[in-house]
Amino acid sequence: MISSVEVHGHRGARGLRPENTLPGFVHALDLGVDVIELDVGLSSDGVVVLSHDQVLSPAVLADTGPAWPGDPAYPYLGRPVRELSLAQLRTLDAGLSCEAAPMPGTRIPTLAEACALLAPTGVRLSVELKTDPSWTDEEVELLTASVAAVLKAFGCTGRSQLLAFDWRVLTEARRHYPDLGRVALMERKTLTRETAWLAGHSPTDPVAAALALGATAVSPEHEITTPTLIAQAHSLALPIIVWTVNTPEDMTRFMTQGVDAIVTDYPDVLQTLQARTPAV
Repeated sequence: MISSVEVHGHRGARGLRPENTLPGFVHALDLGVDVIELDVGLSSDGVVVLSHDQVLSPAVLADTGPAWPGDPAYPYLGRPVRELSLAQLRTLDAGLSCEAAPMPGTRIPTLAEACALLAPTGVRLSVELKTDPSWTDEEVELLTASVAAVLKAFGCTGRSQLLAFDWRVLTEARRHYPDLGRVALMERKTLTRETAWLAGHSPTDPVAAALALGATAVSPEHEITTPTLIAQAHSLALPIIVWTVNTPEDMTRFMTQGVDAIVTDYPDVLQTLQARTPAV
């Protein structure tokens, strides 16, 4: 049996437009995605910015020049996002990451700019907070609070959910920002025996652990998403959002298995597939 699924545009629609950019989000909106997934970090001067990697990567960004003459931090590639100011981050070209449609000159947006674009549309937001176990609790609390404040300022709280591999984000959100959805991200490297990613919970039964810490959904990588895992999540009334699924064969398999949502770089492919395969 084929079930319909929500279409989550991964970093906008990163297979079709540069990831985590405003033009990418516009294209995802034009495609009619249900949810836009994006990634955030915090600049050194306290601004929430969009970036998938904690360390600026040449795979998705290019230096264009220093923010001011003689800046000793330049070049910026290879440096952590949180060690650079917004002015420094703004110099980077974020429009070259998509071979299908490069958009040179595109800059790293702030979360506020993304919300200003997306708030009037009604699209839902999945905001992944890029922290890891090396962060202090205070640093996790600061990023979570900063993200929540931006979402609230733009009236997006009720249609946004926070995603994290570092489950301290979810416990913090449950405690202080209960109106935000809380999605427990899972992948093989965060579920190892000695894991430090799960806020003290055991990886033996990650779905039950996610429920115990207050997750409102679980989001496993596609390699570990099995019919058993899907059934367990549903038995606990937890929606399951599988990532990142890019082939029609895998999309069909997960729809048949009954996942609730699919995160994809190619939302157009998933939408075409659903149109050709009516849900039963």
